[in-house]
Amino acid sequence: MIISRTPHRISFFGGGTDYPSWYLEHGGKVLGATIDKYCYITCRELPPFFAHRFRVAYSKVETVSNIDEIQHPSVRETLKYLQVEQGLEIHHDADIPARSGMGSSSAFTVGLLKTLYAINGKIISKEDLYKTAIHIEQNLLKENVGSQDQAWAACGGVNTIEFLRTGNIIVEPIIMEKNNLRSFESKFMLFFTGISRYASEIAKEQIQSINEKKYELKAIRDLVDEAYKVIISSKGNFIEFGKLLNESWELKKQLSSKISNSEIDHIYETAIRHGAVGGKLLGAGGGGFMLLYIEPEAQKRVKKALKGYLHIPFMFDFSGSEIIVYKPSYQNGR
Repeated sequence: MIISRTPHRISFFGGGTDYPSWYLEHGGKVLGATIDKYCYITCRELPPFFAHRFRVAYSKVETVSNIDEIQHPSVRETLKYLQVEQGLEIHHDADIPARSGMGSSSAFTVGLLKTLYAINGKIISKEDLYKTAIHIEQNLLKENVGSQDQAWAACGGVNTIEFLRTGNIIVEPIIMEKNNLRSFESKFMLFFTGISRYASEIAKEQIQSINEKKYELKAIRDLVDEAYKVIISSKGNFIEFGKLLNESWELKKQLSSKISNSEIDHIYETAIRHGAVGGKLLGAGGGGFMLLYIEPEAQKRVKKALKGYLHIPFMFDFSGSEIIVYKPSYQNGR
C-alpha cells in the first residue's frame, strides 16, 4: 500500500501568465506558496479474487474491468499514459473541496503520478513530476489549465515560477529569514466563499481573450517582480505586499466577466472596510477561496465581519508531493 500527500497552493501574483498560449509568446511568471492543506492518494495492488481490475473511490466509487471504462478523467488518462497493467485500488481524500481555486485537480494528478511510480518501486524527480502532470492535463485531457498548479504541487514551498518562451519552467525558492517568514505567513487569512465552480470553463474565456488583454497580463506579470522585492526585504514590513494584491485583484477582474460576481465583491469590500489591506480570489475565479492580507491587529474585526464564511487557518508547506506510507507488495516481493 502506498499513500501520497500533495499540497494545495495559494497563488499571490502572476495568475493568467502561466497559460501556454500566453507564455510561449510573451513569457510568464507567478509568485505563490503551498500550504498545509493536502490531497491524499491511497493505492494498493488489487488481489486477483475480484471480478473487477480497478476500484477508484473519490466522490463516487467505480469498479471496472479495464482502464477505458474508468470515468474519472485524470485516473483514466494517467493509468493509460503509464501503461499500468496490474489491478489497482485507488482512493482519494482531500482537506480542501474540489473546484475551489487552490489547484486541487493538479494536486490530484501530481499525487496520483507520485503514487503510481512508488507502487512500482520507482522514483520520479520533482521536475519530471510536474512536467508529466502538465502533459496529461493539457495534452491528453485537453483541459483549459495553466502550468503553475502542477509545479506547486510537485515542489512545494514559497517560490517564484517563471515560464519561458521556450516552454521551460524555472522554480526558484524565495529565501527568507525564519522570523520574517513567520511574520509574512501571519498576515494572511483564508475564507471559503462556499461557491464551487469549474475552473476550466472560466479559464476558457480568459484564454480566448488573451490577445485583447495584453496590457492587463503584462501588468499582472510586472507585479510579480514588485512583490518579490517586498517579500525579500530584510525590513519585515509587508504591508506594501497587501496593497499590490489589491492592485492585482483589480487587474484580474478585467480578464473575464466570470472572475467575480456580486457575492464575491461583497466579501472583498466588507473585508477592506474592516481592515484588510488587499486580497484576491484564488484560482481562475468565480468562487472558491478568498485570500486576504490583514495585519494581525485587524484580523478579529475582519473575521467577525465575515462570520458567515468559513475561515481556514493555514501555514506554508515546504515538502511538495511526497510518499508518507510505503508498504511493499508481498506478492511482488517489494
